[in-house]
Amino acid sequence: MSQSGATEPARRGRPGYDRRGLLDAAVAVFNESGYDATSVAALATRLGLSKAALYHHFSSKEEILETALGEALDGLEGVLADTRTVVPSERLAAVLQGAVRVLAAHLPSVTLLLRVRGNSDVERRALERRRAFDQEVTRIVRAAQQDGAVRADVDASVATRLLFGMVNSLVEWYRPGGAEDAAALAGDVLTVALDGLRTR
Repeated sequence: MSQSGATEPARRGRPGYDRRGLLDAAVAVFNESGYDATSVAALATRLGLSKAALYHHFSSKEEILETALGEALDGLEGVLADTRTVVPSERLAAVLQGAVRVLAAHLPSVTLLLRVRGNSDVERRALERRRAFDQEVTRIVRAAQQDGAVRADVDASVATRLLFGMVNSLVEWYRPGGAEDAAALAGDVLTVALDGLRTR
């Protein structure tokens, strides 16, 4: 009972972790030790849980992976959906900014996404979605080239790989709460990336 006399709601789940907390902790372990190298038993031990407690929230290690990868991919696909009506040159900038914001907001999940190698059905589906994202960005670059907004002497697919090579490299050093927030970081990425692509 609280001081007001109202009955406090019963706490659901296992002590120490709710579903969100368990997901975050598990992704941290996967990123540290490698998904393939982390068994359910090892994961439970690292988190200080029984296997039964882990299974209370997720049916399998694969479900944890799928949930984490889905967060990253849903964010990236949302960026494409949100910019669909924007003209190509402005859309390219918006997609780059949006991708940086997704990375900053879901850094552990994006890091995990960038490390999967297609060793399971879950990973292969994630890689298919990632390829579809890259292909859509390539179409945006090509459309911007056709509009004369960005230089056309760089192949659109190569430009996409180079741009997202830079964005993806942020997982190696960017840490939320550091000297630069996500908005400033996105601005820096645009400055470095597009000043080299824009027509003079």
